[in-house]
Amino acid sequence: MKFESRVVLMPTDNIDTDQIIPARFLKTISKVGLGDQLFNDWRYLADGSPNPEFVLNQVESKGAEILLAGDNFGCGSSREHAPWALTQFGFKAVISTSFADIFKANSLKNSLLPIVVSRDVHAKLFKMRAADSGMKLSVDLQSQRLTLPDGESVEFPVDSFSKACLVDGVDEIGYILKQLPAIEAFEAKRIGGLNTLVA
Repeated sequence: MKFESRVVLMPTDNIDTDQIIPARFLKTISKVGLGDQLFNDWRYLADGSPNPEFVLNQVESKGAEILLAGDNFGCGSSREHAPWALTQFGFKAVISTSFADIFKANSLKNSLLPIVVSRDVHAKLFKMRAADSGMKLSVDLQSQRLTLPDGESVEFPVDSFSKACLVDGVDEIGYILKQLPAIEAFEAKRIGGLNTLVA
């Protein structure tokens, strides 16, 4: 996974999963359409029309694949629909100083990269984006590096198993299925050995 994108600013701290995708939209087991409900209660007015003040409804947010969020993003109740809604909208990565553990795990399982940066880098990113609404960041999962417009390169952590799945574009089941030839070879050898002992 390597891409370059413009950035959406959402500086609010402690954005919880109910704000990301309200509970009334959790009845579905399909990801399709959840991007329309992302941040629903902030994004739409009481009459259902788009709130022109909300960042996702502004022109510079269209097509952006990186969300630059405040601290402790994704806190609150566990709901896999939260990363589903973010990816269905088009986000590939969220940058913050910290993420709730369950949200982070759910994100990694659903092709959404949670990038943790230091408070200094976080503040710098907000300052740079405020000065340039068209600012782009480059994300390289293979090298685990975030590159800023001024050329600074920042390393971010990601566990090796999640990285392997993201790079290959598979989930946990997909990862296991890729090991099927080795599993079948092991089973054939094991059963052959058992048959020898029985004989």
